[in-house]
Amino acid sequence: MDEEFERLRREPDPVRRGRQATELLATYQQRSVELARLRRAAIEEARDQLGGSYTEVAKAFGLSKGRVTQIRNSAPPAHRAFFGVGPLDVALVGRRIFEREDMVIAAEDDAVGAYLLGEVEQLAFTAERLVVDPREEWEPTRDAIVVCGPASAHVGNALLNADPVLGMTIADGARWYIVDKTTGERFGSSMDDQTPRRADVAYLARHVREGQVITHVAGVHALGSVGAAHYLTEHLADLYAAHPDESFSMAVSAEFDSLTPKVIDVIVPPRAWA
Repeated sequence: MDEEFERLRREPDPVRRGRQATELLATYQQRSVELARLRRAAIEEARDQLGGSYTEVAKAFGLSKGRVTQIRNSAPPAHRAFFGVGPLDVALVGRRIFEREDMVIAAEDDAVGAYLLGEVEQLAFTAERLVVDPREEWEPTRDAIVVCGPASAHVGNALLNADPVLGMTIADGARWYIVDKTTGERFGSSMDDQTPRRADVAYLARHVREGQVITHVAGVHALGSVGAAHYLTEHLADLYAAHPDESFSMAVSAEFDSLTPKVIDVIVPPRAWA
């Protein structure tokens, strides 16, 4: 980052310099938030090592006890790191309609995007909503949450292909299933039953790469992504505690009242990738 900073200072073009400065400021701000999170986590770990005393932690850190209390109350929680460091993209896939030039967004995907943006902003992320053109082979270049099935866009298929545990497949005509690659068990949507119900199943995964975290949400139908997003944010601390540095995947089912999940159940518990 020092090299990038020095290149920016030497950039002669004012437009490029201004755009790059804006991007670098966002990156620096997110690194600052992550440092605050790391310090809060270090305080809690040090307290356990020092017999449960924040007074001793304050002495060891060279801070006042009041400052330690302030850090504990104001810094982001440990589970913020589930989504990486940031800045963060929340990527949805647009849909092309023949009669229109612009892309449209399904109501369910729009609801998921708004919900996730609100949740990650509460964790002090600088986040941007992206609409991916289904015709393009887009891939995340920074930390991201991707809401996309394998048939919707290249990125959804690519992320699912990287999962050694779960997948999604089409069978029985045009019906999609979540598949356990170990047992062969399949999980279909109640929306596709002969007597349909307003319920769906969804896939949820976390890809931990070098310098990047991608969270992937994919409902068998768009409605399922709503349930998976709510499960994720409601259980974020537990998921991070169980898999702080691991890639994993899981599946959930949800029943709905309109776009509001009424009941969410885990149908495949989180499994770490070897």
